[in-house]
Amino acid sequence: MSDWSDELKRVVLPAVKRSATIRELIIERGALKRAGEVARHHFDGDCIVIFADEAGFAAAGKQAVQSFEAAGFPVSCHVIAARPLPKASVDLAETFWPFLEASGIIPVALGSGVINDLVKYAVYRENCPYFSIATAASMDGYASAGAPLAKDGFKITIPTRAPRVILADLDIIAAAPRTMTSWGYGDLAGKVPAGGDWILADALGVEPIDDVAWPLVQNNLAGWLANPGALADGDFAAVARLFSGLSVVGLAMEFHGSSRPASGADHQIAHLWEMAGLEHDGQMVSHGAGVAVGCMTSLAMFDWLIEQDLSKLDPEKIARNAPDLAAKHVQIEAAFSEPKIIARAKIETGAKHLSRQALCARLELLRTKWPELSSRLRTHMMRSGQMAKLLRAAGAPVNAADIGVGPEHLRQTYLASRFIRTRYTLPDLLEETGLLTQAVDAVISRPENAAK
Repeated sequence: MSDWSDELKRVVLPAVKRSATIRELIIERGALKRAGEVARHHFDGDCIVIFADEAGFAAAGKQAVQSFEAAGFPVSCHVIAARPLPKASVDLAETFWPFLEASGIIPVALGSGVINDLVKYAVYRENCPYFSIATAASMDGYASAGAPLAKDGFKITIPTRAPRVILADLDIIAAAPRTMTSWGYGDLAGKVPAGGDWILADALGVEPIDDVAWPLVQNNLAGWLANPGALADGDFAAVARLFSGLSVVGLAMEFHGSSRPASGADHQIAHLWEMAGLEHDGQMVSHGAGVAVGCMTSLAMFDWLIEQDLSKLDPEKIARNAPDLAAKHVQIEAAFSEPKIIARAKIETGAKHLSRQALCARLELLRTKWPELSSRLRTHMMRSGQMAKLLRAAGAPVNAADIGVGPEHLRQTYLASRFIRTRYTLPDLLEETGLLTQAVDAVISRPENAAK
């Protein structure tokens, strides 16, 4: 395996140069000591406002304040509670606005996923560049141009801007709780089935694969996911490689203009649990933990799909018996209870619903392309058993039971996941082929996906 610093120079830094917003990404040991000088170099403001939660501030707040003050900046801090885990919501982000009203502010997001997303959204309204100091390799959003936040109970990715500078001190990152590192690994693992979802969308003419974003993520993914056991040991090189991979994924989202390079049905599953406030062992289930289980469920579904012979489909018969949009609305009303979520789900579902004639044409295309498409999926996709070993080695959840989700809950989540995004993913293909219930029944009954 190549040295992580070589990979940084070969893959990560060239990607940063393509960014419209990010001027510098610093990944090194002891980097936090340089925060003040970095702020002087890249920002025009004259005072620092640090946003953090209690856990992030405990990990890096004192050193950050010292570095900024040594560079001559006055520093103020807005620290929110870390327990229960703060919810990534528009409402919480808007409470940051009063701290951004003074002139000359340099906002600093000090923490991991939720803090970064909250600050990213808050500063976007103020048209203010910000400085991200990462405290854990726990998610892929540091470098992304979108903020996935709950709005009216519905989680959406809101277009914003990436930070001007990202600083990752490997001494801080490697010392983060192992569970947080495992969340980042789970988030990165989700790019495997997300790639499969994009292959399907590309083959059926729904959304073509991006020649920039696709290779940036998919050609490097196997290397980033290798050696997960070293992450559990806090190995600096392994943590650096994970953080690099997560950063590149964020950049790929910026280049593509959406989260498609990073997010498929695996994330839709996780988003439903986040929207519902899923808790396990007294704590809210994190995004990365939900994605890890969503990843396993998606890969198990792909395992099932690859063994089917879709070249024998009867497009006219399937299209004739397919549910119309009114029937889908009934399903949505049964799946959700909140009126605002129901309304939004109907909009998302309606945007990708096909007439029977259009569905028949798509199924004919699928039937014709299936030999080639199934071969590509077999070549590209990691099988669920292989992924389970990697996730376990990283300390990430594997079974739905690991996050307190039973088989019926998992089943209902998977069935509902297709309603919350316009994005075309495997659940959409399974529904369009009339195989959704059969596939869910087969996969959810497997031991690796059912609660024990």
